[in-house]
Amino acid sequence: MSTAVAVARPRVISVEPGSPAERAGLLVGDELVTIEGEQPRDILEYRTLVDSDEIAFVIDRNGLTFDVDIEKLPTEPLGIEVHSALFDEVRTCDNHCEFCFIYQLPPNLRKSLYLKDDDYRLSFLYGNYTTLTRFTEADLERVITEKLSPLNVSIHATDPAIREEMLRNRRGASSLRWLSALLDAGIEVHGQVVVCPGINDGLVLDQTLADIADKYRDLATVSVVPLGVSKYSTEERMRAHTLEEAQIVVDVVERWQDVFEKTIGRRLVHASDEYYLNADRPFPPREAYGDIPMYEDGIGMARSFEAEFTGQVDTGVGTEAGFFAWVDAAPAEGYRAPRTCAPEADGASTVMLTPRRTAPVGILTGELGAQVIEPLVAAHDRDDVRVITVENEFFGGNVGVAGLMVGADLQRVLAAEPEGHRYLLPDVCLNRGLFLDGLSPDDLPRRVEIIETDGIALRNALELP
Repeated sequence: MSTAVAVARPRVISVEPGSPAERAGLLVGDELVTIEGEQPRDILEYRTLVDSDEIAFVIDRNGLTFDVDIEKLPTEPLGIEVHSALFDEVRTCDNHCEFCFIYQLPPNLRKSLYLKDDDYRLSFLYGNYTTLTRFTEADLERVITEKLSPLNVSIHATDPAIREEMLRNRRGASSLRWLSALLDAGIEVHGQVVVCPGINDGLVLDQTLADIADKYRDLATVSVVPLGVSKYSTEERMRAHTLEEAQIVVDVVERWQDVFEKTIGRRLVHASDEYYLNADRPFPPREAYGDIPMYEDGIGMARSFEAEFTGQVDTGVGTEAGFFAWVDAAPAEGYRAPRTCAPEADGASTVMLTPRRTAPVGILTGELGAQVIEPLVAAHDRDDVRVITVENEFFGGNVGVAGLMVGADLQRVLAAEPEGHRYLLPDVCLNRGLFLDGLSPDDLPRRVEIIETDGIALRNALELP
């Protein structure tokens, strides 16, 4: 006997002034019991139900239930934001991957950060990766019917035994059959291979890319990214790449790029920017990445940043909050929508005096970002600008991306920096104005200016010609 899944009611968290919702009297805190007689499971069904000129709601306000009918012009937004993207239960991940970063988090972070999902809806909405081990025929029908595209799929290895071993889930051996079904139905899918040294690199990686060429060449992209290991990892086999191992991965990927370009007319597979840094190799030219659809996987970011910073192009790519993009601060409409509850653009603290625009500037970034930004800044011969590398002691290991900088590490670094200087902080490390460790920019010992994480924003902040 099947068990019905509990569905929470969408709760209104904001009402746009002058909108149809405000005119109808909806308030923050109202719960939407039904819309057009239906109880939506998620924001996808919600958007379909409110896509009408006349919408009938049943509202619960502090325990009092009543009807509200809203009329709006065609294409006019309803004017409310709801509390979550999913109203039923998140489909959690039942894999036990050795390399899963959730298992490598320190204790005592906010509860939402420890949730492992394997939900195709979050893949569509926020770019999360799904292994498809919990995917079903009903899911496939919905994806095809509602055209939930693109989706992101974790491949890791195409050898059934190795994929089962990596996911520690027997369904891992067979779940790529759903990838074939999605591609056959014309769904845009982006694949990812997280390479673990000694497990799915070398000949295994070579075979994975060969199988992709044979069975999954309709994938939109394939991202090859290195394993991230924090100091909290308890898995003995998980470790960072050596220089030689990173170079071999880059060589394998570039060899297969040539194969794909000759056979299907596009490179298809790309190694992440981090691989090129780890391998001590120059990044490919920007045109090698096309329109950079793998930006969120750290592929092509360096060249895009460079093009923006040097004024060559406005890529308009932008940067989301990476691994934890959907947690807490995520707009219900998905990562393609503007993020809410963002900090003010001109900085966070109102207590400390604002540094002069002519004051020396410190650019705060992670160890990987520093390797990209330092040569760009040096080319402008500005002795009043320096890059401040924030070593990630909070996570430790080989974690060096700007998106995982936390308040505690910034506190340590900034305490050693002089007062009165301007300190630029990329917004990618903040969700709802908070760092992953729960601190905020107000907790830092120096005032920071929060800027968007792109080359244009940095160029403007430095007032470069």
